[in-house]
Amino acid sequence: MSENSINRRKFVASSALALGGLMAMEMPLFGATISASNTIRVGVIGTGKRGLGLINMVEQVPGLKVVACCDIIPENLNAAMTKVGAKAKSYTDYEKLLADKNVDAVIIATPLYLHHPMAVDALSAKKHVYVEKSMAFTIDQALDLVKRVRTSKQVFQVGFQYRNFELYHKIKEVIQKGWIGDTYSFECQYNRNSDWSYPVKDPKLERVINWRKYRDLCGGPLSELCAHQIDAVNYITDSHPIKAVGLGGINFWKDGRETYDNVRTVYEYANGAKATYTSILSNAFNGYMIRILGNKATIEIGRNKAYIYAESTNNVLGVVDGVTGATIANATQGKKTEIPYLQPGTKSVEPTINALKDFYNSIIDGRKPVSNVETGKTSAIAICMGLNAMETETIQRWKPEYSI
Repeated sequence: MSENSINRRKFVASSALALGGLMAMEMPLFGATISASNTIRVGVIGTGKRGLGLINMVEQVPGLKVVACCDIIPENLNAAMTKVGAKAKSYTDYEKLLADKNVDAVIIATPLYLHHPMAVDALSAKKHVYVEKSMAFTIDQALDLVKRVRTSKQVFQVGFQYRNFELYHKIKEVIQKGWIGDTYSFECQYNRNSDWSYPVKDPKLERVINWRKYRDLCGGPLSELCAHQIDAVNYITDSHPIKAVGLGGINFWKDGRETYDNVRTVYEYANGAKATYTSILSNAFNGYMIRILGNKATIEIGRNKAYIYAESTNNVLGVVDGVTGATIANATQGKKTEIPYLQPGTKSVEPTINALKDFYNSIIDGRKPVSNVETGKTSAIAICMGLNAMETETIQRWKPEYSI
């Protein structure tokens, strides 16, 4: 870690929900001591925009209670303390939070480069871990976490919340049932019109606040945006990429940043499927989108809805723009049909809330969460393959040692 990086031993604290109401009687559970009321006491490390959002969602999960927070930026800490209440503890050193015996589990919502060291320390402190995506910044870090979790008794969950989203469960089901055919490819985009820059009062905090712009702290759009889609394709296909190529550049936001403001990568999977992952920070058209193009139909996935378009089966050959033999009937394919994914009478729930419920249930039931260290490893390595492909302009291949 460079001298300009955050000193992780001084990572500041924020707070949490009050401890009042917890039963004094406790019982051991999978390496931690859990309240007999089955309340999981959570410490949040990193209370910026995402961390504060997670605190809000924890409040909607029965059985989870925030009791401590940590952040190095006073404004972030104050916002969290205001939200969780004065009885919660705040820390300026995340290792002191980990030493707090009243904390059963931690949520790590810090910049990407801090995920691995903080997760390692949390496991050593026998805390259950929910770490935001991606769980690691390098391939070696991903493999290291797998080995550590396998020898621990702690629950380890990665914040790829779409694995807990009913919409993606339904997409996976319809593909397995053959709705779109047996040959398909993916087109994924996650576009924004944003420079990713936040105001900095103290120049010393530039890299702390705007960490997404620096290559030794973050992977840019591929690790921060496309990561969700890379994991979604891994989930849908029950596989991982075998090779990756990519290009990126800084073509619009020429403000001294080091990470790319536009990326385009292509991944190939064992079944021959190809997936493209694109992110542009200077155009937000269609924002988040995944298209799965099969030989029988196409699925288009947005934020919370998905549609299927059947391929034409009765094409008529004619003349289009002077080209004889071109298909003119159903050139834009079949009728747009929404894919239902909710049970009658139910409403869609924010995927992160479902993910946090899975975290709680995994701790209580002593099981592996849906988004776990194994699936997290696969996606972390896939992201690194894309980053390395863009940096070196070479083909990156999945190595046998990645499949530990």
